[in-house]
Amino acid sequence: MASIWFLAKFVRYTLPPLFPEFQAVYGVSNATLGLVYTTMMLVYALMQFPSGVLADKFSPPHVIVGGLVTAMSGVFFLSWPGSFLLLAGGMVLVGLGTGVHKTVAVAYLSQVYSERKGRSLGVLDTFGTTAGVAAPAAVVVLANTHGREVLFLGSGCVGLILAGVFLTRASTTPEAVSQPTDAASVADYIALFRNRRFSAFVVVSVTYAFTYNGIVAFLPLYLTESTPLNSTFATVLYGVLFAVSFVQLLTGDLSDRLGSLLVIAGTTLIALLGLVGILIGSTPVALGAAVAFFGVGAHGFRPVRGAYLVKVVPDSLAGGGLGAVRTILMGAGALSPAVVGYVSDSISFRVSFAVLLLSLVVTVVTAFGLLVTE
Repeated sequence: MASIWFLAKFVRYTLPPLFPEFQAVYGVSNATLGLVYTTMMLVYALMQFPSGVLADKFSPPHVIVGGLVTAMSGVFFLSWPGSFLLLAGGMVLVGLGTGVHKTVAVAYLSQVYSERKGRSLGVLDTFGTTAGVAAPAAVVVLANTHGREVLFLGSGCVGLILAGVFLTRASTTPEAVSQPTDAASVADYIALFRNRRFSAFVVVSVTYAFTYNGIVAFLPLYLTESTPLNSTFATVLYGVLFAVSFVQLLTGDLSDRLGSLLVIAGTTLIALLGLVGILIGSTPVALGAAVAFFGVGAHGFRPVRGAYLVKVVPDSLAGGGLGAVRTILMGAGALSPAVVGYVSDSISFRVSFAVLLLSLVVTVVTAFGLLVTE
């Protein structure tokens, strides 16, 4: 399962480093490439809810494998040196197929590893994060030396092998094969939001996503323009932000031992303190510590978020409920870079990051409110 998620993110992360090649081969502009990439990610986001609904109705392993096969079909299109429309179609298929995975995987792993759901989700998210490191290296080693055909054909073949292995493994694990449930209506999913604690945690997830995506999109530029750091050191600190993502393994395990809400409150508070440090820090050491602190809290929160959502959503609505929340939070996350960019151009980068800080304050206050009223 974690290997499938790694491959899904790996394929997506290989695309931006290949944009210069796509421009040279097809003669397209940055705007055209950006539009296609945005379409891929929009399709990815829109698949969260329907994939969860399908998992509630059918066997999650079959939904996961169906998404993987769809994505690998797109990967094979990417390897074909045809027209730009073929490339664009391949990217859309990648978005469609990979969009099926995460929502269904969270519910599935929480069912299979019910006593260790936090740890299992921590492993899943950590594998996905490491794809961001492996993909650019693979582009340099394979695509730039042997052609992108080798990279994508190899990825597609590995994906099909993983699909067969996973489906075989799932069929031999009785507790992993969910039985189809009675079809839930849209009203059933809407009713989830009438639960105040559920809606409060949606606020936690959405405000966190808004802050996190804004930081990820603009941290290097913020450090270069609003602090004494040069672009090289800013890039190094940007790598630190992701290097600390292995904390997900620890926080996932702690959530199993101590409870999800306690870890959620703690990690969001750590992220908040880190962001304060990014705003007020003025030396390389202070800013480096602040970025690491923010990364520990921000990454540490992610697997525990999924574990808690699985806990509060009824089993019969687990997939669709998770999909609905992920669609909302991904929408908020997509809005954040635009807001940060606009405010930074209109006023200053520090003010735009202060907006992200306020969003994270809402995250922390709401998380602690859920903790003390548990």
